[in-house]
Amino acid sequence: MSYNLEILFLLLILFQIKHFVADFPLQREYMLKKVSPDWDFVVPLTVHCGVHAVITLGIVLFLEPSLWWLSIVDFVIHFIMDRVKSGPKYLGRFTDKSKAGYWNVFGFDQMVHHLTSLLILWVLVSHS
Repeated sequence: MSYNLEILFLLLILFQIKHFVADFPLQREYMLKKVSPDWDFVVPLTVHCGVHAVITLGIVLFLEPSLWWLSIVDFVIHFIMDRVKSGPKYLGRFTDKSKAGYWNVFGFDQMVHHLTSLLILWVLVSHS
């Protein structure tokens, strides 16, 4: 499938909306337990990352069904990044919102998620 500039721009917007909706309005209180210091984080984080993966899967299936596996890439990267960001032994130790460390970690997390979307878009448009 060949993508023109308008379609690419619409896809960029679509993935930004996808990220916002999955990371904020659809992230339920249960999913916030992904910050647990022990293994209790696994299921809530899996559910949260599953929301991201399902939305990505819907977009990819509409455009290029053979690239369904990009939803797994989205899931895996999101899972790793969110655990590193929220795990108290990792970057989750920066919890003071009045300090730059917290905001740097938050920004790094968001950058990784946006770069993941760009990677998915790149694979989609270069597949043609």
